[in-house]
Amino acid sequence: MTKTGAPMSANHAYGGKEKMIKFGPSGNSESFYAEGHEHTEEAALFVKERGLDCFEYSFGRGVRMTEAKAHSIGKAFSEAGVEISVHAPYFINFANPDGEMAEKSYGYVLDSARMLTAMGGTRCVFHPAAQGKDARETAVVRTADRLKVLRDKIYSEGLQNVMFCPETMGKVAQIGTVEEIVRFCEIDRIFVPCVDFGHVNAREQGSLKTAADYRARLEYMIERLSYEKMKHFHVHFSKIQYGAKGELRHLTFEDTVFGPEFEPLAEVLHELRLEPYVVSESDGTQIEDAAEMKRIYESISIG
Repeated sequence: MTKTGAPMSANHAYGGKEKMIKFGPSGNSESFYAEGHEHTEEAALFVKERGLDCFEYSFGRGVRMTEAKAHSIGKAFSEAGVEISVHAPYFINFANPDGEMAEKSYGYVLDSARMLTAMGGTRCVFHPAAQGKDARETAVVRTADRLKVLRDKIYSEGLQNVMFCPETMGKVAQIGTVEEIVRFCEIDRIFVPCVDFGHVNAREQGSLKTAADYRARLEYMIERLSYEKMKHFHVHFSKIQYGAKGELRHLTFEDTVFGPEFEPLAEVLHELRLEPYVVSESDGTQIEDAAEMKRIYESISIG
C-alpha cells in the first residue's frame, strides 16, 4: 500500500498549478428552494452564479441513488465547472464491536464512493465512530483496525483515487478529536482529514478564538501528516451551539454567541499556504455563508 504523505496523481486534487482553494455549500440552502428549484442538477448553476466553486452532496440517510442519476448530477456540475464531494451516511460506526454492523459501515463508505466516482468527484467525507460503552482507547484502536480493512477494500475495488476524509466530531461521546483523526489518516495516503472547525470548537468548549488557536491545530496536523497531505485537506465550517457534552445544533453566521469566527482561520490558511475545500454547513444559509467565507478569504492581502 502507498503510505501516508505520498502525492496522488496529477489529475487528482493534489495536482495542478492553479490555486485550488474552493468554497461552497453542503446541500441546498433555503434560498435554493425559495427560488423554486427542486433538483440537485439545478444546484450546479445556483452555486456557480454566486461565485462559488464546490458543493457537497449528503448521503446522510443512506445511499439511495441510481448510477444514472449520479451521472446526470455529475454532468451538470462538470458543465458548470463546480467540484462535487459527498458525505457518507451518518450512521457509520467503525468502533461498533458487532462485526455485522462493521460490514454495513464498510458498505456505506464504499457505496458513497461509487456514486461519488459516477458524479466525477474525488472527496468522500465520513464520520468515523462513536465510543459506546468501551474505554476510549479500545474504541479508537478498533476504529483504526477497521479503517485498515476499509483501506484494503478500497484498493481491491479500484477506488484509491478518491480522498476518504474522516471528520473531526463535535460530541464528546464521538470518536473524532483532532489527534484521533490524525491517527486514522496516518494509516494510508487515501485518508485525508476533514476538519470541521465548528465541531472542534464545540467539543473543546469554545477553543477557537484567535489565529494562534487555528494555527496550533493545523501546524500539528502538518507536522504529523506532512504539508503535501494537508495542503488540499477538507474543511467543514459553521457556527455551532454547544453544551457540556459538545455539539448541540448548527447555527448561521448571524450568531454572535457561540462561534467560531472564520476570519482568523482565513488568515492562517493564507499564512500556511493551505488550499482546502471549505464547505459551509450553516443551518439553512449555507450558500450565503459560503459566499461570505470566500469574500473574507479574498479580502485578506498576502504579505
